Amino acid sequence: QVQLVESGGGLVQPGGSLRLSCTASGFTFSHSFMNWYRQAPGKGRELVASITGDARSRNYLDSVKGRFTISRDNAKNTVYLQMNNLKPEDTAMYYCNALYAASVYWGQGTQVTVSS
Repeated sequence: QVQLVESGGGLVQPGGSLRLSCTASGFTFSHSFMNWYRQAPGKGRELVASITGDARSRNYLDSVKGRFTISRDNAKNTVYLQMNNLKPEDTAMYYCNALYAASVYWGQGTQVTVSS
């Protein structure tokens, strides 16, 4: 079955960095459109970054442009989110999302907390 497993979250001080990873199984990863979403307490889930299967196209939430980078390694079935210059407002649960063959899949989430 399809699985998405996130890792890399944690507690970091403002201005710090984290790299999130999401490893997929159960589908042809290179044919999937991958996304990172986040959800802060009391708020709706928002799309943070997206990447096409061939990594030729990437898109970002305006508030993270220039600070976050989405990438993927199709040989490892893994998508990454490099997060630099983190701010307290980046605090949220981060979720990996895959769009594949007209289906949508979600990971369990990894918590990112930015605090001094």
